[in-house]
Amino acid sequence: MSRPSTYDAIVIGAGPAGSSVALTLARHGWSVAIVEKSAFPRRKVCGEYISASNLVLLDRLEIGDAWRMNAGPEIRRVGFFSGETCVEAPMPDAKYLPSAKDAFGRALGRDVLDALLLQAAQSAGAAILQPCRAVAIDRDGDMQRVRIQARDENSGDETTTLRAPVIVAAHGSWEPGPLPSQFEKISRPSDLLGFKAHFTGSSLAPDLMPLLAFPGGYGGMVLADHGRLSISCCIRRDMLARLRRNRSSGHDGPTQDGHVSAADAVFRHLMASCRGVSDALDGARLDGRWLAAGPIRPGIRACYEQDIFRVGNAAGESHPIIAEGISMALQSGWLLARELAGASSGRAGREAAGRRYQAAWRGLFSTRVYAAAAIARVVLGPAGPALMAGAVRNFPQALTLGAHMSGKTRPVPGLT
Repeated sequence: MSRPSTYDAIVIGAGPAGSSVALTLARHGWSVAIVEKSAFPRRKVCGEYISASNLVLLDRLEIGDAWRMNAGPEIRRVGFFSGETCVEAPMPDAKYLPSAKDAFGRALGRDVLDALLLQAAQSAGAAILQPCRAVAIDRDGDMQRVRIQARDENSGDETTTLRAPVIVAAHGSWEPGPLPSQFEKISRPSDLLGFKAHFTGSSLAPDLMPLLAFPGGYGGMVLADHGRLSISCCIRRDMLARLRRNRSSGHDGPTQDGHVSAADAVFRHLMASCRGVSDALDGARLDGRWLAAGPIRPGIRACYEQDIFRVGNAAGESHPIIAEGISMALQSGWLLARELAGASSGRAGREAAGRRYQAAWRGLFSTRVYAAAAIARVVLGPAGPALMAGAVRNFPQALTLGAHMSGKTRPVPGLT
């Protein structure tokens, strides 16, 4: 049976943001197509922690039970690892939730989470085009055309055109591309590049999620599903280049062929800069390979522009130092679907929905974006890690306060 070429909405990207908006619209009776460039399951550069504030939303999306079954242990403590400093404090709980068992967040690998969400969207009636890449968008009267390329092993790239009045950009912000919602690739010394790996056999306390601060970057660790420890970090491009030069020249120990991978340089830097990391990973085993992506693009962008709605990192992005990326993705998809489902038909109705969605997005997320930027600015400063270490040693409650300010206990509008 051939697929239709016209839909009510086309969603580009099947991460948490794209799948949540597609799933919700499909349950409101919309015909929706999701265009996803990667085959699932796939791993992503992501901290993988999901705040307890999302539990009601996950239940509404009908994957809450599966999430509870698969996710790692409850995170009841937030920590700080930098140099010799290892400090911890209580994680604030979401006391407004119906069940006490859901008062704390947990971590679930993106290879598991994204597959759960996409399967739910498909069960709700969304058409899944995967692996397919959107390569162009242009207007056709009141509709928009999206040209997609599917990679076929036998015939090569196969091009198809889809049409819909609503286009949702859920492709993230890290990958440059030809779409109006994507970014030009520009390299700067100050760029923050993201790295991520899973380890098994770590000794990190199962209920602890520490912030990692080190020269030139920051990161986090958390115990996720199936006993995997998820460690992710961001590091400045110029610092990474310096580490690789020092290592290849033998300043930090000899190399066999003079080539130093970025992942190896980052891992050694983490182990040398944070005693808490080296202690937790002593004897642990790398599960899979290191992943890299970036640069990250923190900031608030237009949620509706050139007749394209944006969700997730395409709409706006906080520094991952506050571990709220998945939360913002899921919740932005929910906010947009709520506005679109209640909008009047026609372009004027879509524009009004776009304005309401942008206001709702900024009301829910702008404070945490600004707070994350302020914290990251301190950590990335020349004396930032030492400055923060001194502050949290004297005032550990700052960790609890920071977790609260980042939005980890803030309810999702319309769900409580």
